[in-house]
Amino acid sequence: MTTATLAERYISATIRSLKPETQDDVRAELEASIADAVEARVEQGEAPAEAERAVLTGLGDPDVLAAGYADRPLHLIGPKYYLTWWRLLKLLLWIVPICAVGGITLGLLLSGAGVGETIGQAVSVGLQVIVHLSFWTTLVFVVLERTGADTGMKWDVDQLPEVQEDGAGRSELIASLVFLGIAAVAVVWDSLRGFFPTGGEPIPILDPQLWPWWISALFALIVLEAVFAIVLFRLRRWTTTMAVLNTVLALAFAAWVLVLLLRGELVNPEFLAFVADAGGDGFAAGDAGAADNGGIFRILAVLLGFGVGAGVVWDIIDGWRKARRAGRTELV
Repeated sequence: MTTATLAERYISATIRSLKPETQDDVRAELEASIADAVEARVEQGEAPAEAERAVLTGLGDPDVLAAGYADRPLHLIGPKYYLTWWRLLKLLLWIVPICAVGGITLGLLLSGAGVGETIGQAVSVGLQVIVHLSFWTTLVFVVLERTGADTGMKWDVDQLPEVQEDGAGRSELIASLVFLGIAAVAVVWDSLRGFFPTGGEPIPILDPQLWPWWISALFALIVLEAVFAIVLFRLRRWTTTMAVLNTVLALAFAAWVLVLLLRGELVNPEFLAFVADAGGDGFAAGDAGAADNGGIFRILAVLLGFGVGAGVVWDIIDGWRKARRAGRTELV
C-alpha cells in the first residue's frame, strides 16, 4: 500500500465536501498549483519535503479553502444580511419585550398580585422574550444566508431617514406651554365648576382634601415643567443635564400621582359614589362581578397607574435618547 503524500492528503481533505461534479476540476487545479509552488521553492534550495510542507501551510485549512471553492460562507451572519438582521432585531427588541412585560405586569396587577411577584414575573418574562427573540430572528437569517435565498430587500435613496428634530424648537415650546396651561386650568376648573353635570352642586373629580398642599405641589411641578421647556428652547438642544432634570421632573410627577392613587386619596369619594349611583343596577352588578379583583374602581385605578407609569418611562427614555443623539451630533 502506497503512503499518500502530504499534498495528496491535503487535496483529498479539500475536495471531500465539494459537489462530485466539481471535485475533478478542483483536484487538477490544486495539484498543478501545489506542484508549481513546491518546484519554485526547491529551485531556491529548499528540500522537497520542507518545500511541500511550507506550501501546504501557506494554503491554510483545507475546509476554509473548500468553502471558498463552494462559495459557502463560514460565518453565521455575513455582510449580505447583517444590516437587515441588525435593524430588524433592534426594532423587535424595542417593541416586543416592552409589550410583553407591560402586558404581564398589567395582568398581574389586575389579578391582585403583590408588587414583588409582579416585578419577578415581569423580569422573568422580559428576559425569556429577549432570548427567544434574538435566537429565532438570528436563526431565520442564518437559514436565509445558508440557502442563498433572496429577501427581495434592496436599498435605495427613498429609504433615507428624515432629519430628526431634538424637540427644542419654537413649536415644541409653544405646545408644552399650552399643554401645561390647560392642565393648570383644568385643575382649577374641576375644583370650582366640575366637568360633569350633577343636577346640583358641582362634584370635583380630584379629592378636595388635596387642597392646598398636594395641589400646590402639583402647580409647582407644572411651573417647573414650564421653566424646563423655556430653558430647553434657549439651549436649542438636549444635554445630559437636561435629561437628568427631565428624569427628576417625570419621577416627581409619577410619585405625586401614584402615591395618592395607592392611598386612595386621588379621586373624590363623592364623585365615585355619584358614578356608582348614575350607573344603576347594571353598574353595581358589574362591580360585584369584579369583586375578586377589588371592583371596577380598583381596576380603573390600576389602568390609570399603569398608563401614568408607562408615559413617565417613555418620557425619561425619550429625553435620554435625544441627549445622546445631540451629543453624537456635537462630536461630529
